[in-house]
Amino acid sequence: MVCNWSKEGLMCMVMMFEGCQEKSVLRLIVLSSRLISGWLQKKMSHLILLFSLFLAPAFADGGIQKSNQNFCSNNVSHKRQKRDWIWNQLHIQEELDQPLPHHIGKITSSVSNNNAKYIIKGECANTIFKVDESTGDIFVFERLDREKKATYELTALIIDKTNNRSLEQPSKFIIKVYDINDNAPVFVQKVFNGSVPEMSPVGTSVTKVTAVDADDPTVSGHAMVTYEVTTGSEYFTIDNSGVIYTKDPNLDRETKSTYEIVVQAKDAPGFSGDSSTATVIITLSDINDNAPEFKDSSFHFKVPENISVGGEVGRVKVEDIDEPQHRNTRYSFVQGEFRDTFEIVANPYTNEGIFRPKKPLDFETVSKYTFSIEATDPTVNLRYFKPGNRNSNSIARVTIEVTDVDEPPVFSKLPYEFKVRENHAEVRILGSVYAKDPDAAKRKIRYIQRRASPSGDYVRVSNNGDIHLPKPLDREFSSSYNITVAAVEILEDGRLSDRESHAHVHVIVDDVNDNAPELVSPEEPRVCENTAPGKVIVRISAVDKDETSPRGFFRFSLATEDSNFSLIENFDNTANITVKYGQFNRELTKFHYLPVLISDNGDPDLTSTNTLVIGVCKCNEKGNFTFCEERAKQVGVSIQALVAIFICIFTIIVIVLLILLRKRNKKDLSGLGRSVAEIHEQLVTYDEEGGGEMDTTSYDVSVLNSVRKNGLKAEAAPSPYAQVQKPAENITPGAGGMEMMIEVKKDEADNDRDLLPYDTLHIYGYEGAESIAESLSSLGSGSSDSDIDYDFLNDWGPRFKMLAELYGSEPSEDFVY
Repeated sequence: MVCNWSKEGLMCMVMMFEGCQEKSVLRLIVLSSRLISGWLQKKMSHLILLFSLFLAPAFADGGIQKSNQNFCSNNVSHKRQKRDWIWNQLHIQEELDQPLPHHIGKITSSVSNNNAKYIIKGECANTIFKVDESTGDIFVFERLDREKKATYELTALIIDKTNNRSLEQPSKFIIKVYDINDNAPVFVQKVFNGSVPEMSPVGTSVTKVTAVDADDPTVSGHAMVTYEVTTGSEYFTIDNSGVIYTKDPNLDRETKSTYEIVVQAKDAPGFSGDSSTATVIITLSDINDNAPEFKDSSFHFKVPENISVGGEVGRVKVEDIDEPQHRNTRYSFVQGEFRDTFEIVANPYTNEGIFRPKKPLDFETVSKYTFSIEATDPTVNLRYFKPGNRNSNSIARVTIEVTDVDEPPVFSKLPYEFKVRENHAEVRILGSVYAKDPDAAKRKIRYIQRRASPSGDYVRVSNNGDIHLPKPLDREFSSSYNITVAAVEILEDGRLSDRESHAHVHVIVDDVNDNAPELVSPEEPRVCENTAPGKVIVRISAVDKDETSPRGFFRFSLATEDSNFSLIENFDNTANITVKYGQFNRELTKFHYLPVLISDNGDPDLTSTNTLVIGVCKCNEKGNFTFCEERAKQVGVSIQALVAIFICIFTIIVIVLLILLRKRNKKDLSGLGRSVAEIHEQLVTYDEEGGGEMDTTSYDVSVLNSVRKNGLKAEAAPSPYAQVQKPAENITPGAGGMEMMIEVKKDEADNDRDLLPYDTLHIYGYEGAESIAESLSSLGSGSSDSDIDYDFLNDWGPRFKMLAELYGSEPSEDFVY
């Protein structure tokens, strides 16, 4: 490598030393001496600098590595090495402002051969970099940019140009590109964000910005970056590492919450590099440094007096300019002794103060409440809170006006309790309940019983509130009686108000000893025939429906001593029945009925007689029962069962009577409603054939003949058959009566399918040979030679369909009936 004798040449020697740290110290000294001799011709003052650059590090190296493949060796050979490359590391400055091509250096070899030829291979060989085949000079044909590529690795070869045989082993070398300060610092992003609490002290770190210089950082001053705040420097500052700090201790979020500053990055002072800028957005985070303030100096609320305890009366609002998470308002009373009447609770979501009554309000007692309240925040940061900023907006005046409502009556005391002795016939009124109208109207009150326990008419309340008994009470049925009494106001028009209040009335019944004790029926006791005297057969006890007497236990005794049993009291409300003499005879008595007297020691003393049935059994030698008679159970029917039976019998009797009356009523109605229908019924049910033609006193057969011959419907006229069942001989029925009767019956037959058809053999019988109307029967009619036209039967409806088919058919047709 060939270095120029200039400032760049000096840097060339430094870089050459850096690229060949493995060469021997002796060779470095030889090379250095050559360079020094030339350098002395230029400037002697650089001598000391030269030795300090590469001789001192060379001697400071503690250990020189061995290498058989490199030209640098730890072992200095005093023999001349054959065919050794003579070259150095090559360097060139980037963006060199000189005409191309630029000479970089020269590679040589100790081979003495006139046919020697230099060749380079590797990165950009023979394109950007080219070598003179004869001299070994290397040239670059483009301006290089170190920021794109800082080093190029090439391989040097020397061959015989006659046969292209290699005269030396190939050797690698590096071309390094020198840096010049041609790049300005660039921020890694255009916009940076930072945050700092408001009111932070001076020097509080906010955020850090970073700018990068693409120049070589190993060259002093080329990659050094300095920062400066160009916009917003009165609030923030920045150091050379890019950290931004606060400069003003009074940064208030409530005044301004966001700052936008501009930061400039440039090369180190003394260099002519350009600069770049970036924007930094700094947000002030909130701290609790403001107290709440009322929006209004006074508040007025109206509330009905019947508001429930804990209900909402109204809300007061405060303004806290801090963020919601730093709003912790507390409300308190300042003036007005109403803490026992109202409370004010802060809503954690809206920061409002909610008034609630702690006890019932009464318009007639207090109609208006006036007091002052204060809003504070106990979590305010006292470090930044200034007492001088506190104003009167933290205290407000509150007025609560109670409005009158129609309230229900109010009882004088709750609950009411009365006592009465059971079965006390003389006591009727136990006491009274009292309620009054709390409103200014002072209306009269009426009392109404709503509920009773136990259910029934045992305790009553009068309209004026007296509690009385319709009959004496029985403690054994219930020891207490409860009723609910409603007090209702009487309006001016006499109606009852729909608002009422209730009171509980409790009646306690004191016990009277009116029930004798009763024997608790044990399992039927039994005794062996040969039981020895003194043996306990059974232990008996008793119960009393009355309260337990404080005077002691029950007393037991036998009604008669004439028995084979004795009774021994245990003085614990029990007694033992024992055998007195022994030796029972089953043949004479299988069951013994023992009367037992039981007294309760009450006031008055009551005694009951109870029968204890003891069976006599056969036993074995061990005293075990082997055979016992079963006593016939007494079958009885309770009063409730008897009542149910009588009710069932009575119900059955009533049902039977109703059925009989209904049938009789139907007969009576049929006798009262005689009409033309009954006359037709006479025709149907008439059993005598009569005298034929001569029997004309009962019916006017001319009507039938006229209808049959003419086929016309006579006009409706009052029929005498509707009044008289069989008219007298001197009465002639009016024309058309029979026709109307037939029409009525025909309509009934058409509409009522439950009736029998009137064109059957059952209805029409043989009338007799001498009848002028001839026979009405359908028997033999099919062969009649009569020329009467029976087509009018088709007009009489479906009930006469069979007759119409019989009389309207051809004589030659056969009919099957």
